[in-house]
Amino acid sequence: MAEDNHPQQQKWNRRYAEAGQPNQAAQVLLENRHLLPSQGTALELAAGLGGNALLLARHGLRTQAWDLSDVAMSKLQRFADAEQLPLQAHCVDLEQQPLPEAAFDLICVSAFLDRTLCASISTALKPGGLLFYQTFTQAKVRPGGPSNPDFLLKPGELLQLFSQLQPLVYREESDCGELDQGLRNQAYLIARRS
Repeated sequence: MAEDNHPQQQKWNRRYAEAGQPNQAAQVLLENRHLLPSQGTALELAAGLGGNALLLARHGLRTQAWDLSDVAMSKLQRFADAEQLPLQAHCVDLEQQPLPEAAFDLICVSAFLDRTLCASISTALKPGGLLFYQTFTQAKVRPGGPSNPDFLLKPGELLQLFSQLQPLVYREESDCGELDQGLRNQAYLIARRS
């Protein structure tokens, strides 16, 4: 469990205290629902208000959502309970609690990047398990997203971070073509563990 006095937890608790609705699910999930398994266990890491976790639970997956913010997890659990979804929200500090090995059929991460967790995210997938990952890139063509380079992907980096997985779908449009359309400022990857 996360510590109550963790400075990042306080920051995110303040942000989520004002939010009233779950966030929208990430584009990587919305555009690729046809790749979701019909059953199994799912985990959303750094879930926030759990738009991805809710989508996965509505799809029928037994879903866990983990986030540092106990405020967000409490709200998400209420959203899930109101729909009687198979979702359990847990306040977890990923720096303190390691991911279990070979535990999930699917892991989803969006708008979050901690490069030190990538290897353990991969091994937390069961054989055949899927990773759905979407986050911000250094190539910014529109305002928005973090400015700290620690939280921004270099070109092609998402493929490198999960090179031990088999890529199924990869999208990174950078600054090509019509900049007011498509996936900008972000990249996404769907990959499978052998």
